[in-house]
Amino acid sequence: MTGSTKYIFVTGGVTSSLGKGIISASLAKLLQARGFTVTIQKLDPYINVDPGTLNPYEHGECFVTEDGAETDLDLGHYERFLDVPTSKANNVTTGRIYQSVINKERRGEYLGKTVQVIPHITDEIKAQVQALGRKGIYDFVITEVGGTVGDIESLPYVEAMRQLKWQKGKDCITIHLTLLPYLGTTGELKTKPTQHSVKELLSLGVQPDVLVCRTEHPMQKGMKEKIALFCNVDANAVIESRDASTIYDVPLMMQAEGLDQVVLQKLGVATYPEADLTAWQDFLRRYKHPKSEVHIGLVGKYVELKDAYKSIKEALEHAGAENESKVHIKWVHSEKLTAKNVAKHLGGLSGILVAPGFGHRGIEGKIEAIKYARENKIPFLGICLGMQCAVIEFGRNVLGFEDANSTEMNADTKHPVIAMMEEQKAIENKGGTMRLGAYACKITEGTTAHKVYGKKDITERHRHRYEFNNEYLDAYKKAGMQPTGVNPQTKLVEIVEVKDHPWFVGVQFHPEYRSTVAKPHPLFVHFVQAAIKQGGTAVHQEAEAAQQA
Repeated sequence: MTGSTKYIFVTGGVTSSLGKGIISASLAKLLQARGFTVTIQKLDPYINVDPGTLNPYEHGECFVTEDGAETDLDLGHYERFLDVPTSKANNVTTGRIYQSVINKERRGEYLGKTVQVIPHITDEIKAQVQALGRKGIYDFVITEVGGTVGDIESLPYVEAMRQLKWQKGKDCITIHLTLLPYLGTTGELKTKPTQHSVKELLSLGVQPDVLVCRTEHPMQKGMKEKIALFCNVDANAVIESRDASTIYDVPLMMQAEGLDQVVLQKLGVATYPEADLTAWQDFLRRYKHPKSEVHIGLVGKYVELKDAYKSIKEALEHAGAENESKVHIKWVHSEKLTAKNVAKHLGGLSGILVAPGFGHRGIEGKIEAIKYARENKIPFLGICLGMQCAVIEFGRNVLGFEDANSTEMNADTKHPVIAMMEEQKAIENKGGTMRLGAYACKITEGTTAHKVYGKKDITERHRHRYEFNNEYLDAYKKAGMQPTGVNPQTKLVEIVEVKDHPWFVGVQFHPEYRSTVAKPHPLFVHFVQAAIKQGGTAVHQEAEAAQQA
């Protein structure tokens, strides 16, 4: 597309958690399928500089980009849908905005003027929104505004959006996502909350161009026209967004509703090719009609909050589709695992994945799970802390270092098999002290890792402070735990494998961040494959077909 970059804002009303991220990613997918270049960014109204220091119970998973930015989990959706890496520029928080403005003020860049929300904060927001557009490589920049319209903290974002709409004219539109609640007593959907939400936006000077209405039940006849009349939008710009069985259905549902065509029309794009969603539909076919099924345990301390392991869950589903197998995840709380009950919780599983995390809570349960997987020859994948726990377990139970530990858990351990990197020890602030973003890794030929990747040189994303202690390398090698992937610059261990085991791999990095619908991550694909070999069962196609119907 020639000409200027088009800007699309996605806001939410009535309630939070309506799925702005999925709608944004679905629209981006549809535009991409028509041959356009698209990127998505998230504006988060909280004052933390980034989600890196936020508790997963508060915010779900922290997603790490190639350039080492700790970002909102919605960026994971963007990458999984578009198969295009995001960066620090794709996630902006109020904390970052204010930090930038205050730094400028301290440097005297405002020439002694009084620094105010308008114009200084709003100008900074507009600059961040347009930074991606200025690269000149995107036809569309979709900006998801976090929170709910009417929240005090999101007011500066809505004001910046109003100004940009005014300045950009036809090159900028707003999509407003609202809820149509269903009243069981009367058996009908109600439009009043949507009307109030749009009025709230109008009172702030923003007229939405498109309304996406989230609903559990089909919209009744004439409802779109009613909403259009009360909210000053075209009837064809009122889009029904029903609950879906999987988030991967949403792009096709939005295509059926004509969301992308309405958006293109509103932005004055007259000519565009048909959408090519062949690969997406092929993924969905394999995902929904598996030939086998497999049960995998995910061991972690946040399992009651599935969003804490969002990327891992999605990566397992991508890998399942690639293997034409339904992956049933058993969420196992690591704090509840003991030597006595581990067989009860993990027995019958065909694969065990020990999840990443920080801190000592639930660590002993993870170690018990790994011992169970190692001794019973069950395919195992350990990620980040999961890999470190595998090193600790092997140290204790194979090498005989009874108190083997990470210095994160026990600073006084006699066998610090996992320890802090030297250059980290002097840093006091928690935010940004870790090995973050993409780092190189050299893989040894003839290993499971080499078979997985099919090459010797890879890069993967990291998010951690502690490392395998190389002083113990020889002892581990002799006992049968091999370092099969090593950072070429620092010689830090990235991948460990256990000999004489069908499939036992621990990785210091986070492969889940790289898994997308178009390119499921090979580590997950091979892990699921090993689990199927271990104990996958054929799916009864008739039962599956009946379930789908």
